[in-house]
Amino acid sequence: MRHIAVLDIGKTNAKVLRVDLATGEETRVFKTPNLVRPAPPYPHYDTEALWGFFAASLKALAAEGPVDAISITTHGAAAALVDGAGALVLPVLDYEFPDPGEDADYAALRPGFAETGSPRLPLGLNLGAQIHWLERHHPQAFARAVHCLMYPQYWAMRLTGVAASEATSLGCHTDLWSPWEGRFSSLVRGRWEGLFPELRPASDHAALRDDLAAAWGLRPGLPVHFGLHDSNASLLPYLAEAGPCAVVSSGTWMICMALGGQRVALDQRRDVLINVNAKGEPTPTARYMGGREFEEMTGGQVVAGAKGAVPVPLPSRHPECGPFPGLLQGALPSQSPEDRTRSASWYAGLMTAECLGLIGAEGPIHVEGPFGANLDFARMLATATGRPVIAAGQSAGTGLGAALLAGPILAARSERAQILPDPALVPVVEDWRAQVAELWSQT
Repeated sequence: MRHIAVLDIGKTNAKVLRVDLATGEETRVFKTPNLVRPAPPYPHYDTEALWGFFAASLKALAAEGPVDAISITTHGAAAALVDGAGALVLPVLDYEFPDPGEDADYAALRPGFAETGSPRLPLGLNLGAQIHWLERHHPQAFARAVHCLMYPQYWAMRLTGVAASEATSLGCHTDLWSPWEGRFSSLVRGRWEGLFPELRPASDHAALRDDLAAAWGLRPGLPVHFGLHDSNASLLPYLAEAGPCAVVSSGTWMICMALGGQRVALDQRRDVLINVNAKGEPTPTARYMGGREFEEMTGGQVVAGAKGAVPVPLPSRHPECGPFPGLLQGALPSQSPEDRTRSASWYAGLMTAECLGLIGAEGPIHVEGPFGANLDFARMLATATGRPVIAAGQSAGTGLGAALLAGPILAARSERAQILPDPALVPVVEDWRAQVAELWSQT
């Protein structure tokens, strides 16, 4: 296997990539917004628009060169209820729809943190809350469902006709999975277990449907890997690390994961949870809406070149999540685009350091995704943690991780630059932490 097509569905954008496993590089990228359609019946993802985008992109890739396999990675907190023919019985609900998170009956049903590693989250971020809400508010359609598919496996089913379940998507703050036992939680065993198809490893694959292969110019029998949750795709290259390390998967969400490290008591109130990695192992994780906050702070105008110190916002623009729930700050004074970019970058570095501290992370910090190319962020993160930051750069992350389900990178891994702590930033760290501690003590 060398040329892998990856379907990569983030919360904000969806992409189709060609990854060359000979070099570990993305050689082609197609991108489209991941649109949310309003009610009726509720806000939902435009799966048909995505399907059209995937079809056109895969056809273009086939016309340009070889495709040896397809892999899939998507954001979490999304599932598809399908009938026996694989058709949706209800649209795929947008996890930012608030109603599922406000259901008091579900709060009484859900298992505790000790069983699932899932804190109670707002909106539809606990997937179990979405399923309960759909069952309660759309009972007739729900009754027609034969399978409940995690989002990567929904797309794998459309490509292959084979239904499967997979642990990384089941284990990302869903309330559906017990990570320490490696099985469905008591919530599922009591009412929904029959909806979930056979559990398969993310690297398992089935053949692309013959009609799709013919329509898109791909070879018959092309393997389609069942795929995995996007944060775990970023984690995949580091599962063989010899010592403790941390991985930061950046995007709309900043997902911070500890491999090895200290065993610490996890505070579920602070958006700390247990994910499940591609080996099926529990993985301490903390997160906040880092990419969303960065975009809001910069107004989408990212300009490097700031000179000197800048003010750093206090948390948070999204107080419904992250390490400082309930703190509503995040405002920036009027600044040049360069200074605003540095302020937002330093803020992200400090918030990420807080997340890593909450999960006992140790060792070097690998940054995947867009923030891997942000040196202001990396310097502040290194200074705030006292540990080196290894930036993968813009092109690494979920797409490459998903491609690795098809096989290893063949080229020797090049050394990545390490960003070390900067003594000049220590006063900024100390001042920010003192202000945050004062605010946090008042909550």
